[in-house]
Amino acid sequence: MKVPVIDNGGQWTHREWRVLRDLGAESRIVPNSTPYADLDADGVVLSGGALSLEGSTAPLGAVDAWIDAVPVPVLAICVGHQFVGRHFGGTVGRGGPEFGAVELTVDRPEHPMFAGLPGRFKVWASHNDQVVQPPSGWPVLAHSSACPVEAMAHPTRPIWSVQFHPEVEHTEGGREIFRHFLEACRR
Repeated sequence: MKVPVIDNGGQWTHREWRVLRDLGAESRIVPNSTPYADLDADGVVLSGGALSLEGSTAPLGAVDAWIDAVPVPVLAICVGHQFVGRHFGGTVGRGGPEFGAVELTVDRPEHPMFAGLPGRFKVWASHNDQVVQPPSGWPVLAHSSACPVEAMAHPTRPIWSVQFHPEVEHTEGGREIFRHFLEACRR
């Protein structure tokens, strides 16, 4: 299974690649300027990054050109989460901020992303901006005390996104989230 990581300048992009590889996916890190036709993908991970999208219409490399029609599952992390939120009609603004350990509350335990995980667990966060209003119809899957949209999903397509960092060892259940994503890529 091929699951590239789209590099948005995140400090932990290599960890996303490593987790995917460790879980048996063929993965590579590619610039966010890569056209979808060049990805040869069964799924795509949009990495985090330091870019601020608050009050901006800045594109995320070539992702704007293909995200509306991508036929494979997408897992968007941190700025990737903010990008899909903004792109599909939500609002990104200044939040928390959250740096370090955060207690996550799962609002939709029935969603495949959180299958078998507890209703509350610790995750690792590193952000100033956040999705403050999800796109219309997108269910909020999880929140924290400082971030109302820690996780959300497209209502009809396999696009999942998280504000926190499931790729870091400090996030409880992070590998399980990646396993669940890879299961979605196999379908």
